[in-house]
Amino acid sequence: MAAATLVLTFLASGTPIPLYSTYRLEEGISNSGLALTTVIYFAMTALSLLLLGRLSNHLGRRPVGIAALLSSIAGGLALMHVTTLPTLITGRVLQGVACGVASSALGSYVIETAPEAPRWLAALITSIVPPLAVPLGALLSGAIVEYGPAPRQLTYTIMICALALGVALLLACPETVERDPRAAARGLRPQVRVPAGAGRPLFVAGLVAVATWSLGGFFQAFAPGLTADRLGTDNTFVVALVFASLSVLSPVGGALTGQLGPATAVRLGLGVFATCAVVVTLAVRAGAIVPFLVASFVAGVGQGVASAGGMRGLLARTGADDRAGALSAVFLISYCGAAVPGLVTSRLAGHVSLVNITVGYAVLVVLASALAILAGRAPGPRAEPTADGVPVGEA
Repeated sequence: MAAATLVLTFLASGTPIPLYSTYRLEEGISNSGLALTTVIYFAMTALSLLLLGRLSNHLGRRPVGIAALLSSIAGGLALMHVTTLPTLITGRVLQGVACGVASSALGSYVIETAPEAPRWLAALITSIVPPLAVPLGALLSGAIVEYGPAPRQLTYTIMICALALGVALLLACPETVERDPRAAARGLRPQVRVPAGAGRPLFVAGLVAVATWSLGGFFQAFAPGLTADRLGTDNTFVVALVFASLSVLSPVGGALTGQLGPATAVRLGLGVFATCAVVVTLAVRAGAIVPFLVASFVAGVGQGVASAGGMRGLLARTGADDRAGALSAVFLISYCGAAVPGLVTSRLAGHVSLVNITVGYAVLVVLASALAILAGRAPGPRAEPTADGVPVGEA
C-alpha cells in the first residue's frame, strides 16, 4: 500500500503535462510560461522536502502521507479549470507540495514495510517511482486527451478518484514510527541531514540526480514545443510519448542492478545516459523523431541503472533513524537539479532556439555524469560488506 500511494501521487503529477500543448495552443501560454511553471513545480517540491521532509518522523508516516494525497487532490481540482498561467501554476504548486511530502514520508514508509528479500527492492522502488510514475501518468493523460471525451476534465477526475481511494486505504494501514507531535515543530526547521559516513555516497547519488533530473525537467517543460517545432507533430499523445520516453523504462535498468555493486551500476548507467543525451541532441538538431525516441528510451534504462545504484550505495550507509533525512537530501538535490537549469532556460526560451537549449542540457548531463563517475572511483574508507554481500565501497 505504501508503494501504491507513492506511485499514485507521482502519477497525478504527470497528468497535466500533455495538456501543456493544449494550454499552449488554446490559452496562449508560451514556452517561457510553461518552463516557469515547471521551475515553480520543482522549487515547491524541493521547498516541501526542506521544510516538511522530517515531519513524518514525529507525526507518523501515514498522517503525513495522507496530507500529501489531499494536496494532490486539491491540485487536480485547480487544474480542471485552467484558463490562465496563474491557475496552472497554482495547481502545479499543490502537486509539487504533494510530491515533496510524499517523497520523504511515503518513501520511508516503503522502506520500512518492504519485505526482507530481495533486499534491493525498496531501493529500486524509491529511486524509480518518481521518474517512472510521472511519465506513466503523462501517457495515460495523453491518450485520454487525444482520443477520449472531455479532454480537459476526465483525466483529472480519474486521478482525483484514485487518490481519494488511496487516502481511504492508507487509513487502514499500520504505522511504522512512534509518534511525537510535540517534537513536530523541530521538524519544520530547514535541515538536510547527511548521515555520518554517508557523505561520499550522498554526493554520488546527488550527481546522478542532477544528471538525470535536469534532462527530465527539460523534457517536461519543452515537450510540447519540441514535438511541434522540431519533431513535426502536435498530437497530444505524441507529446506525452516524447516526455515519457526519457524515463518510462527506468524500472528495466533498475532491475538490472541486483547483481551489480552500487559504484559499477552508477558508472554503467551514467555512461549510457550521457551518451544517449548527446544522441538526443543530434536528433533534435536533425528533426528526426525516431532516433530521438530510441535514444530517449535507452537513456531511461541507463537512468534506472544509475539511480538505483546511487540509492543503494547511500542506503547502505544510512541507519533507520536517518532514512527520512537522507531521502529528503537526495530528492532535494534532484528537484534543485531540475529547477535551477529550468529557471535559466525559462528566461532564455524567448531568445535562444530549442536546439541550443538542448545542447546546453546535454553539456550539463555529461559534466554531472563525469563527476559522479570520478567521485565513485575516488579512494575512501575500506569497504565493509553489507547484509546482502555487496561491499559498501565497491567500485
